[in-house]
Amino acid sequence: MLSERRLEVLRAIVQDYVGTEEPVGSKALTERHGLGVSPATVRNDMAVLEDEGFIAQPHTSAGRIPTDKGYRLFVDKLAGVKPLSSPERRAIQNFLDGAVDLDDVVGRTVRLLAQLTRQVAVVQYPSLTRSTVRHVELLSLAPARLMLVLITDTGRVEQRMVDCPAPFGETSLADLRARLNSRVVGRRFADVPQLVQDLPESFDTEDRGTVSTVLATLLETLVEETEERLMIGGTANLTRFGHDFPLTIRPVLEALEEQVVLLKLLGEAKDSGMTVRIGHENAHEGLTSTSVVAVGYGSGDEAVAKLGVVGPTRMDYPGTMGAVRAVARYVGQILAES
Repeated sequence: MLSERRLEVLRAIVQDYVGTEEPVGSKALTERHGLGVSPATVRNDMAVLEDEGFIAQPHTSAGRIPTDKGYRLFVDKLAGVKPLSSPERRAIQNFLDGAVDLDDVVGRTVRLLAQLTRQVAVVQYPSLTRSTVRHVELLSLAPARLMLVLITDTGRVEQRMVDCPAPFGETSLADLRARLNSRVVGRRFADVPQLVQDLPESFDTEDRGTVSTVLATLLETLVEETEERLMIGGTANLTRFGHDFPLTIRPVLEALEEQVVLLKLLGEAKDSGMTVRIGHENAHEGLTSTSVVAVGYGSGDEAVAKLGVVGPTRMDYPGTMGAVRAVARYVGQILAES
């Protein structure tokens, strides 16, 4: 275990390196931070930190920079989440409050996160599998053609066309709409198949084929991989950090184009807590020079999706964690009120 003083030295190195982009020397540390010891003692502490793998010497520089292991210890032990100021919180609320639908909420969230953190922002759409049904609408487009509209508690709207095996009258349509909603509104998507399985039998024989077709379309909508929808923004922010990537930012950009990679980066939505993955903790080869800060958001206690940011390992972790957490909280409030 590192002594308290050496932890303080590590904290100071991380803060200085993030702020100045320059390797940090013992003289600078003693001048900028009230460590209460001589430069010689700080040099000795830095030697121990280097031996333990928490800091490293780049090239021939006299200074040191944090390693992935050093950042990990900083995040786990030394970094408090930096709270946003009142003006920042008001700005977030005002910006997100203007959203008109779920797509707008997600789009605004991406832009806001990218602006606040100056990193790449990634927002996952709310998952259908963790949502509940708010309403099912059925609209007649032609005698044998319907539109099914599924609305979730998170404001998500899914539309499907249904080609019926026979004409379906307005009276039958109203009857199906009423019976369907009475069974599924307010219920979890996972429960819907069981709730509607015997519904066709309650209709006249000539309507059962259409009712079964509508239900089949509804169930297909529930099981589609629509939860794998993401929005990404602020990619241009990476160009400001060109020197933070060993050779080029191209592998990072290529990795960010792969949706499966991004979903893995964000992690399981049911894990609503804050996750920070640093450098080589990211399994994808193109992202080993980046860090990911992600958190779940939702309309209640349970997360329905994840949002977060991707940036270089030389990141303002307390500020980034504070911004990500605050935005997730506001998005959750909007979904709860929608």
